[in-house]
Amino acid sequence: MDLVIGPLDLPAHVDEALAVQAIAFGLGADEVAVRRQIVLRHMTYPGARALGATVDGNLVGFVYGMPNDRTHWWSTVVEPYLRAQHNDAWLDDSFVITELHVHPHHQNRGIGRSLITTITDGVAEPRSILSAIDTDSPARGLYHSLGYQDLARQVLFPSAPKPYAVMGAPLPLRRR
Repeated sequence: MDLVIGPLDLPAHVDEALAVQAIAFGLGADEVAVRRQIVLRHMTYPGARALGATVDGNLVGFVYGMPNDRTHWWSTVVEPYLRAQHNDAWLDDSFVITELHVHPHHQNRGIGRSLITTITDGVAEPRSILSAIDTDSPARGLYHSLGYQDLARQVLFPSAPKPYAVMGAPLPLRRR
């Protein structure tokens, strides 16, 4: 396996990335079409960056994020939940991991860990935040192992069928 983690021109590879996300997250064509527009918009934001993981030249995982902005949609949804837990200050001076997905055939090989630690290594913000489905899952286990703590649980996003947890960690992320 020839794994390479490096910068990803996400707008140029959005369809490949969303194909990975669709398989990893179980998305249908309609949701992929909506997310395509969201990803393309996000990549125009100041400080947005993306990394890809390729195996033998094929994209098998990706991560992207940006400095958090309280005016962005995600922040406006999670802010009341964070405020209720006295954690809304996490929305300031944070790098938000917007998406992190690894194709199921390539999971449990350290690819997600490499993607998230590499993307956060070069940011100016002193901490990172993200949201993940609020279940006991390998993804949440990964985030906890990196130092992420639950900041708010049972966060409801419009049109999302399951509640999410908002998690935060100081940077740099904890290594094993």
